[in-house]
Amino acid sequence: MLTSTNYNPDVLSCIANLSSDEVFTPPQLVNQILDMLPKEIWNGRKTTFLDPGCKSGVFLREIAKRLDKGLEDQIPDRQKRMNHIFKNQLYGLSITELTAQLSRRSVYCSKTANGKYSVCETFDTPEGNIRFERIEHAWEKGRCVYCGANEENYNRGEELETHAYEFIHTEHPEEIFKMKFDVIIGNPPYQLSDGGFGRSASPIYHKFVQQARKLKPRYLTMIIPSRWFGGGKGLDEFRAVMLNDNRIRRIVDFEDANEVFPGVDIAGGICYFLWERDSKGQCEVVNMHGGIEATSKRPLNEFRTFIRHSQAVPIIRKVLAKRERNMSEQVTSRKPFGLATNVRPMKMGELILRWQKGEGPYKRSDIFVGVEMIDKWKVITSYVGYDHAGNPGKDGRRRVFSKIDILPPGTICTETYLVVGSCEEETQALNLVDYMKSRLFRFLVSQFMYSHHITKDSYSLVPILDMSNQWTDEKLYKRYGITEDEIAFIESKIRPMDTKV
Repeated sequence: MLTSTNYNPDVLSCIANLSSDEVFTPPQLVNQILDMLPKEIWNGRKTTFLDPGCKSGVFLREIAKRLDKGLEDQIPDRQKRMNHIFKNQLYGLSITELTAQLSRRSVYCSKTANGKYSVCETFDTPEGNIRFERIEHAWEKGRCVYCGANEENYNRGEELETHAYEFIHTEHPEEIFKMKFDVIIGNPPYQLSDGGFGRSASPIYHKFVQQARKLKPRYLTMIIPSRWFGGGKGLDEFRAVMLNDNRIRRIVDFEDANEVFPGVDIAGGICYFLWERDSKGQCEVVNMHGGIEATSKRPLNEFRTFIRHSQAVPIIRKVLAKRERNMSEQVTSRKPFGLATNVRPMKMGELILRWQKGEGPYKRSDIFVGVEMIDKWKVITSYVGYDHAGNPGKDGRRRVFSKIDILPPGTICTETYLVVGSCEEETQALNLVDYMKSRLFRFLVSQFMYSHHITKDSYSLVPILDMSNQWTDEKLYKRYGITEDEIAFIESKIRPMDTKV
């Protein structure tokens, strides 16, 4: 029996990722990004493009396709046209020797640019315009001065990759190709292990964006994790610059990275943006979830964190209009009692220590931080949020807190927990728990959820209220004038939570 199939997949849509931080970009996504660029750019025979973090070569390949069509009238001979495009318009810096060969194979149809089967006839060297140069880190006090890599992890022999990416390991990126670029585009590596506790890692994707801006291209567009929206580890300065730059004309944000990169876990989601050197104005913000698109135009710097949902903006405005003090003033930083996660109970002591897996005695004389809270009622919650990688569930909703509990006087805790508030009376603590379990409270905290953790700063939009009162969502909605449509939006994003402690 004869069978037939029309399924002929693009090999670059099927290729496995190197890791969750070095992710290959699907061709479909690449073309969505290229669609943001003005159409006339594909008719420019002098327009130059750079991908500073080539992995599969898919960006350069798809650009070549568009230029091939756009330059038909100007260069009718197809071979001459392709020679011109590959030789004069497309450039790439690969992240490894392997990805350099893969990128050349994708772009030139040969792993060497001057090979027998290369579609470009003008290259004299094997690398063509897609280069890889092994770079060593610049160590200073155990860290790379350019990317922050940990010397213990990345000071390797020649048989292993250094992960010292050429584009961000120089003060003068313009010297790499000694030319200017009209468009810088790509999907850079996201992070490197920094030698911290557990699987700690530091972001590096923002360094690619910063370096690209030094080159002053006409257009800059990259796919990066959305974690920068909330700042945090190494990203606070980058966030401030991005939010105050009115040349960012479009951001497309996916809360769930799986919608972009199936099977890849990226806490906080993923986004891509378009920066235009010669254009200023409000940013078009597109939020995607479950195939549903919500779009608005607004300034990015209205709040100190980026609010990804446009529907959340009027709600936050109403809450902040009351000018009440915010909860970040009273929520403790990590280690509320100066005790790390690995601290365990002692054989004896006057206090009770709550740690991740239980309780036990601890000496009062060994506590030097948070002493003023010891004999109060304390409301605690886990430093790690409930929702996997900070992402919403399949229904688009979050629970936010994994655990909320009350510690009676004489009880302390390790840094597994944050103390959200300390109270003189148990009734006040119980009311604070009810407040935390309200949907509005958790909705406001969720605006900062771009990672696994819920930090002190995550409470910056939540007002401090009188805890002698019991607060319900009904009372809160009335207090802040939240409309029925706004209530529906909040409840579409936040699951109900049992009000019992």
